[in-house]
Amino acid sequence: MWIEILLLSRLDREPMHGYELRKAVEASTGHTLSNNSLYPTLRRFVDAGAVSRSAEEQEAKPPRHVYTITDVGRELLHDMLADFPAELALSEEEFLARVGSFSRLRQGERARVLDVRKQALTSEHARLTALAAGQDDPWGRAALRHVLGKFDAELRWLADLETELRRDA
Repeated sequence: MWIEILLLSRLDREPMHGYELRKAVEASTGHTLSNNSLYPTLRRFVDAGAVSRSAEEQEAKPPRHVYTITDVGRELLHDMLADFPAELALSEEEFLARVGSFSRLRQGERARVLDVRKQALTSEHARLTALAAGQDDPWGRAALRHVLGKFDAELRWLADLETELRRDA
């Protein structure tokens, strides 16, 4: 779902053809987006009425398709951003796609996304802490401590984001 969020967010800024869209998403995330995931997703958006597609003529080349988000697409984008199911909450890509578009959400919706992520991280932190305590292998323990350190850092960042949200309220 995070790729869909990124595509619609990008199209909400300006209409783009597929290659531009792929490059813009890659430049903003560092993730390589294959044509095999891009174009089927765009086709689904067109079929759902979330995106319109028009042909742009090019000299001595076939026309290229330009994609534009519709009102249906803006509503879909908002719904995807605001809905952060617990089963996706440990996915860094899913979370960051939403945080990167927080400007499109209301205060309470932002707070809910942060809370869902915080709950998932806290629960996973507790699980990994218990595993680390029972780990006989020092290298396994070291690896788990490293992961726990990442969780601790992100939980501090979430607290900072929550503070910013309260300040903005």
